[in-house]
Amino acid sequence: MDKNGRGAWLERAWSLLDERSRLMFAEREVGRTLNEIGQVYGVTRERVRQILLKAEQHLLVTADLMAPDWREHLTELTTRPAVTTKSLAAVLGVDGHVTIGAYARAAGFVHPCVWGRDLDGWWAAGSGDLECRLREIAERAPLRAGELSDFAKAAGVPESVPLESLFGGERSPLVQGADDSWLRRRARGRDACYLWLLQRGEPCRAEELATATGVSTAHAVREALRRDDRFVQVRPEGTWALVEWSLPEVTPYANAVEALVAVLTESGPISKDILFSRVAERYPVTAWRMQQCLLSDQIGTTADGLIDLVERGAVPNEESEPPKPDTMAVDPKGNVYGIRLKVDKDVLRGSGILVSSWITWSLGLRRAPMSRTFALPGEASPLILRRGTSGAQISSLRLYAQAQRMTIGCDIAVLLRADDSTADVRHACEEGNCPARYPDNCSVG
Repeated sequence: MDKNGRGAWLERAWSLLDERSRLMFAEREVGRTLNEIGQVYGVTRERVRQILLKAEQHLLVTADLMAPDWREHLTELTTRPAVTTKSLAAVLGVDGHVTIGAYARAAGFVHPCVWGRDLDGWWAAGSGDLECRLREIAERAPLRAGELSDFAKAAGVPESVPLESLFGGERSPLVQGADDSWLRRRARGRDACYLWLLQRGEPCRAEELATATGVSTAHAVREALRRDDRFVQVRPEGTWALVEWSLPEVTPYANAVEALVAVLTESGPISKDILFSRVAERYPVTAWRMQQCLLSDQIGTTADGLIDLVERGAVPNEESEPPKPDTMAVDPKGNVYGIRLKVDKDVLRGSGILVSSWITWSLGLRRAPMSRTFALPGEASPLILRRGTSGAQISSLRLYAQAQRMTIGCDIAVLLRADDSTADVRHACEEGNCPARYPDNCSVG
């Protein structure tokens, strides 16, 4: 390829095409469909396809005759994760031309695919390399403001790649926070709390975290942080800190059950009063909460009434029958159980729903942790009823509420069959009094 005026061959190849072929080719390169082009020129889409194929073959044959090394020059760019159309044009010796895409495809280039969408204006030797590098960046999340470009540079992503546009797309694994941070889409609340604590540098209460990060409630913050091993609760203040801080007042126990098991492991069988007293010295928690923890399947009672570990022969404790709430019912045969709930923000957000432990006691789930799965019709995900030390919970109802067009304030009924472990979820609003169907007639508290 002649370095002086080396792109002259491309212009010559283009000029040898007839005007209609050039016009069709140009319209196809900017995204027009075969049908749209055919309607403009009064021919069928198949005829348009034939004309474009012939034009592209002409361009490639002419290029091979006039500049036989053009492919080699483009191949030099295949080591990069992505290059712009402008970069390809520069290698071919032109500032830009409508035929660049044809030569790029012939040399083995394709548009990079990022989150299921082709990145127009960019080319790569493989469609997935750029997305792999972007996913490496996403795995480093949460990212503070300004860190996105730093990690992109370290991952070898070209500087001109539109990072914010790509990561801001609907199918991106990240979302942008209010302070220009980048959070994981499925853990945005916890990631926002992590960055807030990192910036603050000292523990704070769940209420403050909820206000600072936009998480709906302090309760939601506590439930989320308990499930994330980056956080730890400082006792007895009840504030939240980062595990990486190594604060001296941070308890080594993740929860009260761990504290009870640790004391029993060291002491052997002891009375409940002594157990509670020793646990409170290590892990300040109420006696009521410790009483709940005795339902754990790790803790039991010996023949002489002392508390000890089940693995050492103690008999697991079972919950006594709790009162039946008005929102629950069972048929006379004791086979079908019903739970009536109000749709609220927790339901629509997809959180697990706390319910009375009467339902778990009635179904034989009298220790913790214990669970039972109930299949739903079709391909719907099953419902899971769990008994924990602090109460009972039913798995997320969000998809069922959405499928039946429920909104906040609607009544939702869950029916559980004990004989075949199946379930049904129904929209249970009374006719004429449904917030989803008659929003103007309802007052939702």
